[in-house]
Amino acid sequence: MNEPIQMVDLHGQYLEIKQEIDDAIQDVLNATDFIRGKAVSDLERALAEYLGGEHCIGVANGTDALQLAMMAADIGPGDEVITTPFTFIATAEAAALLGATPVFVDIDPVSFNIDPERITGAVTPRTRAIVPVHVFGASVDMDPLLEIARKHDLVVIEDNAQAVGATYKKARTGYIGDIGCVSFFPSKNLGAYGDAGAVLTNDDKLAERVRMISNHGSRRKYYNEVVGVNSRLDTLQAAILNVKLKRLDEYTQRRQAAADRYDHLLSHVEQIVLPARPSFGSHVFHQYSLRVKAGRDQRDALVEHLREAGIPSAVYYPVPLHRLPVFGGSARIAGDLQHSERAADEVLSLPMHTQLTGEQQHFISQRVAEFFTP
Repeated sequence: MNEPIQMVDLHGQYLEIKQEIDDAIQDVLNATDFIRGKAVSDLERALAEYLGGEHCIGVANGTDALQLAMMAADIGPGDEVITTPFTFIATAEAAALLGATPVFVDIDPVSFNIDPERITGAVTPRTRAIVPVHVFGASVDMDPLLEIARKHDLVVIEDNAQAVGATYKKARTGYIGDIGCVSFFPSKNLGAYGDAGAVLTNDDKLAERVRMISNHGSRRKYYNEVVGVNSRLDTLQAAILNVKLKRLDEYTQRRQAAADRYDHLLSHVEQIVLPARPSFGSHVFHQYSLRVKAGRDQRDALVEHLREAGIPSAVYYPVPLHRLPVFGGSARIAGDLQHSERAADEVLSLPMHTQLTGEQQHFISQRVAEFFTP
């Protein structure tokens, strides 16, 4: 192989669309509308239309999107927010920053997503919201989760950072709950060239509150109505995202084809479990995450074996959130979390991106298979 294998090949993707990206950036430089410029409003309209929703508010990053969504829903001290421990810290961190208590519920062992059947037992009079995370690019089973939320009058905030473009029963994730949150971190399926994010909602009042809170709590300059934050999507990043959004379906198809190829090449390796596809929607494969059945020691040995062959890999996530010291006294555990803990011991993500070649995947798969060959 001529090119080294990348976990995410952002440079190769850039070269493929270089002229359009460069032109889009130059347009912003020429207009000098760096804050809330035309490219931002263009992206907000285009992404809302693509995802099939009403309002899209560009913000500074995905973590801010989560915090702003919770602030718009008036979540604060004394409240509880139910979510998964098998995700990036930002999901629970946003609740903790507002003085709310993260409540961790175990995952479904097949999908890695929060298990709706376990949520009911976690609800208390203090519960205000459920935050399902569409991990690795596949939707949570949302209907039973929404039924629980309606029964207990809870806000549903979708963490859609890893699943832009994924579907649940023909609807795209992000607008299925009350509020959706998107990260445009560079490695995401729809990635900027820096930090960027968005909040999604079909609720006019929630949209207005998010716009106001994200702009120092004001609807017009110098007339501040609430204590807010400074979290606005950069115009340069929006210009880049506008170019890439037009190709998102193509990018998704490339990822799905790469996942199918991995499945074919690795299907004979009995010591691993390949990622499942949901029966109720599409998987956009932000990550291709398999399980190593024997557990952490063998998984970590496989990581080293691949590294020695020049193959990157990643463990998402090596420590479930309830095991992190930061949540030792500030979170609540609802039931056992055995599936989350087991996933942390077994999961391994192989290279997955839009520039991945069949030759690279054959090499990767051969190295995985040889590790398990006596």
